[in-house]
Amino acid sequence: MTDTQLNFDVIVVGSGPAGLSAAIELKRLGVGSVLVVEREKHAGGIPRHCLHSPYGMREWNRLMFGPAYARRLTQDALKAGVDIHCETTVTALKPDGEIEVSSNAGLQTLTGRAVLLAMGARETSRSALLIGGTKPKGVMNTATLQNYAAFSDDMPFKRPVIVGTELVSFSALITCRSHGIKPAAMLEANTRITTRFPCYLTPKAMGVPLFLSTQIVQIHGKRQVEAVTVIGPSGPDTLQCDGVIFTGGFRPENALLRSSDFDLDSGSLGPKIDQYGRVREPGYFCAGNILRGVETAGWCWNEGRKVAHCIVAGLQGNLPPRTQVDISAQASGSDHAIKFSLPQAISPSAPKAPVAFDKLQLRLSDKYTGNVVIGTTTHRISSKPERRILLPLPQSPFSSKALP
Repeated sequence: MTDTQLNFDVIVVGSGPAGLSAAIELKRLGVGSVLVVEREKHAGGIPRHCLHSPYGMREWNRLMFGPAYARRLTQDALKAGVDIHCETTVTALKPDGEIEVSSNAGLQTLTGRAVLLAMGARETSRSALLIGGTKPKGVMNTATLQNYAAFSDDMPFKRPVIVGTELVSFSALITCRSHGIKPAAMLEANTRITTRFPCYLTPKAMGVPLFLSTQIVQIHGKRQVEAVTVIGPSGPDTLQCDGVIFTGGFRPENALLRSSDFDLDSGSLGPKIDQYGRVREPGYFCAGNILRGVETAGWCWNEGRKVAHCIVAGLQGNLPPRTQVDISAQASGSDHAIKFSLPQAISPSAPKAPVAFDKLQLRLSDKYTGNVVIGTTTHRISSKPERRILLPLPQSPFSSKALP
């Protein structure tokens, strides 16, 4: 991007797997000018900080570590002719594809015929979890831990407590052990680990106690973490440690959407989209973990490519109008079993319109076996919480002829 170029065919906000894969596909499909804006110093997204495998199997049929994966995506984008502008922060999303950015060039207003939002997700912070106590050194999330591991020779603790049992939690555990750090414990507030069963064996194999039905309520220490107070099945207890790593609890990076008055889903906390990846605001599309907290890099990569096809169809005038009626999934006999479903709206189909979201994606808050009603269709499901569930996409209640 030059200082004088302010108008583009497509602007992509975010340079993680979804954003970069979409940008590469857009260029492959013949889109003229594609700009990726990224607030970090380097492109690549979260994988850039993840010193572990597996990455790359879905994309290139090879196992890769996170930094190598991020470099490959960035290099492929540059080779395709994508313009990547880092250290550029989007400050506002305006109607009709107009965005405000702040960079070393100052404040600018950029316009895209289409804008793809691919800002990804972030972990739930200590403050959002309402954890009391002091604020000593050694409290962080997984992303900060991975930053230390990737770019620093000195880790900030030797015996931290890991809070959470999602996949990223075990990534934090592996990162710690590979850097000579032995966590004092892993804590999980629920009665079972969040991820799948085989991971249950990992802490024991690494000599790290795993405490279920246990949550942290206070952090103690002056300069450095000294201990934490937890509540478990036997009541309150104190664990000696020198750090706390809060992991998981991913939520979409939606602050920009909130400040720009985008329509957000109360379950996913991401924007409401239709099967083409469009939000209600004209000119804007979404892909990746901005939609629902967290999916794998490979999943987001593929999603970005699919939405790119819809963006091109939109630029060519081949997408039908977006319906303004939301469609949600309901669990029979339970108001809280379903955490979210997406897409949240089903627009009319059209002969030349590719579909990015050809399945209804569903996740549960609680273990549930029973019927799920989507529109006029009933499905029988049985699943534990936080598992990806894919169901047939319902038909649009409208015909394209019925809409203006």
